[in-house]
Amino acid sequence: MAENSASIRSLRTPLGRVRGMGSAKGGTHHWWMQRVTSIALLPLSIWLIFSLSRLIGAEYVVVLEWIGNTLNAVLLLAFLTAAFHHAASGLQVVIEDYVRSELKRFALICAVNGLAILLWLATTLSVLRIAL
Repeated sequence: MAENSASIRSLRTPLGRVRGMGSAKGGTHHWWMQRVTSIALLPLSIWLIFSLSRLIGAEYVVVLEWIGNTLNAVLLLAFLTAAFHHAASGLQVVIEDYVRSELKRFALICAVNGLAILLWLATTLSVLRIAL
């Protein structure tokens, strides 16, 4: 009787209990990374908006000097890293939720992650080229 009432209270499937993992498997890490990147993006976005608003109408050389400033370059690289990671994670969740075909889901997630890495590399190299 005690065994029967314990199995009623559990929401895990028998196979999930045997394997020792729930339905999410690695979802906790993904969830935490979404929260960490969103928290990091809050102050970085505010900084970027205020910084760029002061550069409206500035000459090209002034903008290059702004990016060349060490603090600005580091904060810009942090923003780009967090933004691309956050965007790729968010798109992955959307794909996992709405694409039913396993092959299409895998291909789309690979494409999104690959594109995010390529764009991150391009923007990071651009900032580093200007800053160094």
